[in-house]
Amino acid sequence: MPPSRRIGSGGVTAVAQAGTEGLKGRRKAILGWCLYDWAMSAFNTVIGTFVFSRYFTDAVAGDPAQGTQQWGMALGISGIIVAILSPVVGAIGDRGGRAKPWLAVLTTVCVLATAALYWVRPDAAYIPLALLAMAVASTAFELSYVFYNALLPVAAPPGYAGRVSGWGWGLGYFGGLGSLILCLVLLVQTDAPLFGLIGKEEAEHVRATALLVAVWYALFAIPLFLLAPDRPSVDKPAGRIVREGLAALADTVRHVRSYGNTVRYLIASALWRDGISTITAFGGIMAGSLFGMDTAQIILFAIMLNVAAGTGAVGFAWVDDRFGAKPTLIISILGLMVSATALLLVGTSYWSWAPMLALPLNWTQEQQWLLLFGLVLGIFFGPAQAAARTMVVRISPPGMETELFGLYNLTGRAVGMIGPFAYGAATAYWDSQRAGMSTVLVLFTAGLLLLLTVKEPARRGEAA
Repeated sequence: MPPSRRIGSGGVTAVAQAGTEGLKGRRKAILGWCLYDWAMSAFNTVIGTFVFSRYFTDAVAGDPAQGTQQWGMALGISGIIVAILSPVVGAIGDRGGRAKPWLAVLTTVCVLATAALYWVRPDAAYIPLALLAMAVASTAFELSYVFYNALLPVAAPPGYAGRVSGWGWGLGYFGGLGSLILCLVLLVQTDAPLFGLIGKEEAEHVRATALLVAVWYALFAIPLFLLAPDRPSVDKPAGRIVREGLAALADTVRHVRSYGNTVRYLIASALWRDGISTITAFGGIMAGSLFGMDTAQIILFAIMLNVAAGTGAVGFAWVDDRFGAKPTLIISILGLMVSATALLLVGTSYWSWAPMLALPLNWTQEQQWLLLFGLVLGIFFGPAQAAARTMVVRISPPGMETELFGLYNLTGRAVGMIGPFAYGAATAYWDSQRAGMSTVLVLFTAGLLLLLTVKEPARRGEAA
């Protein structure tokens, strides 16, 4: 690669020198970095999935179908903005050196926009405020990933990137679970929300979950800024940094054929990540309509799935460092394919041979098998995502870490439209949600086959 693109390599040298301290000397930095995953997971779990999104569609919009469409439109617009800005801010960030200032600004914007959701009352007049606040929060949230992930090689000593990534991703799953339980216990499912300090008029107890998430995010993000190191600063005027960043991105686009290994990996990872996103987006719908699970069962299922995913991310972290990110990803994707296939067969004539389960739950046999294979599926969720970002670190040329994570976001967004579209089209054509969910197997297979052509550098920073 051109020597001019190795700007920021001093940061790599600093990381290597810091790595000589060993894991013991880096524990505070690693803890600070991992806690940011714990912090930001509350937004996805509480706001985006289980609590506030349902509050908007059911109580604010009034019409669940129309509310879902409006909520999806806001997230779609946010996704387009993220796809455009991710590689741009990533390239500029690499030329500016430090990542923490960017991360601090984006974290603050997300926290404030999330807190603003508290003022969204159960009235259609508040739809614009809800959609605007959610779009701003989601955009800042997704862009923060670019700079947070780029700090992985700075926080982790050489040889520990896989473990630190896995620990962070696992902690994120448990953080999302913890924030959800806290919201349910303190606010949503209690007769005296927040020990009687707030009421239930105008759904205040549900709206207050946005404030809890904002405080959670802000509080647990602080350790990263206090404990984790930053990349070396660059003494350049802001205007020059922006010009050089845009020029660097343009150079990458012009010479994209020179980065064939990296491009193949970005597309491959986007495919299996889209498969995972499709499962999480439509899995609850399928569990309810096809297997008759009620809301309480789906929430319990989701909680157990998060525990399994967090455990898998942490458990496979050492495999990543010992054998490499690529072998870890291959094992994870194969595990996803096998368990997803088993899930699709449950309740069909192909499952008549299955023995009776006796789980301590008042669930039907099909629901018990669904839970069992769902937990197996969850175990491979974590490592498939944690090792994916480790691989980005290992294939990133020195000085291009943030730009590569920006492109990682871009490809994820671009390919991310395939899964939901394929699911909907297959479900409509065959009038079967099983057919719709089977499209994730195509995404997993395509991602795996393309991954097999990718070379994982022997050492972090080796040119792709």
